[in-house]
Amino acid sequence: MFSYSKPLFFPVNVQRRNPVFGQVLLEHYGGKDSEYSAATQYLNHRSNMRNRYLRDLLGLIAAEEMGHMEMVAVAINKLGGPPLSYVNSQGIPWNMSYVDQNLDPIAMLQADVEAEVRARILYNQHFNMTNDPDLKKMIGFLGSREDVHKHLFQKAQMLIQHSAPSEQFNDLIIEYKMSLRIIEH
Repeated sequence: MFSYSKPLFFPVNVQRRNPVFGQVLLEHYGGKDSEYSAATQYLNHRSNMRNRYLRDLLGLIAAEEMGHMEMVAVAINKLGGPPLSYVNSQGIPWNMSYVDQNLDPIAMLQADVEAEVRARILYNQHFNMTNDPDLKKMIGFLGSREDVHKHLFQKAQMLIQHSAPSEQFNDLIIEYKMSLRIIEH
């Protein structure tokens, strides 16, 4: 399912070291609303999703979240932040209670929507905490990807609720892949 690609989704540059902001960004690495939490939750939901297209979508988005986590790690290191571990900015260790364990497809997707909303709010807060234009670009990019994921999860919920045919679920995969093409150009 996974393949490693060396290039990051988006360039990570910082204009000057800022260990304090590096510490703040740990929220995105190992906090409750982190990329790690999202990837772990989506992989779990993927394993319990019966619809094969939604399994694929969750797998694709989980893999992207891992890529976001790598971007955050690079930013923390460039800022001179603390050594990376699965803790939040306060040093509280990550725990499994951050991951939704629901088995109902609509409830799983709702939990995924909510995870994207919380991550976007956190990115918005951190966007406003830095004056570094390069970090603002990276944080803005990550926030915009959360919006794409939220939209796809909401669309998937609607398709389930309307008992849509398989082809419409496949369109979610196409829409996801098209959203990545925009990044490449």
